[in-house]
Amino acid sequence: MTDATSAGPTDPADPTAAVPPPHTKTPPGPSLPPGPGADTLTGTVEAGVEPGCRLLGGHQLVGGPADVLTPGTKVTVTGQAKPDMMTTCQQGIPFVVESARRG
Repeated sequence: MTDATSAGPTDPADPTAAVPPPHTKTPPGPSLPPGPGADTLTGTVEAGVEPGCRLLGGHQLVGGPADVLTPGTKVTVTGQAKPDMMTTCQQGIPFVVESARRG
């Protein structure tokens, strides 16, 4: 029999459930090739009008390493545009980031 306290960290309905840490670094070593249909964008990340929204060349960056994709940083990102994806940012074409690097 399981008591209520042991189910807390794994129970998605529990507001104190453990949240996985955000991706902060790309592991060292060779990078994988982009997935099928992937595109590459290069430019400077801009802040969107909504908090937490990041833009690059008319695209809204979805996902990716937050420590790399900060406003004002010149980056190269690889991923896929998802024009039908719904977001709360209300600007830019959603672009799901597969990888990102400074420079």
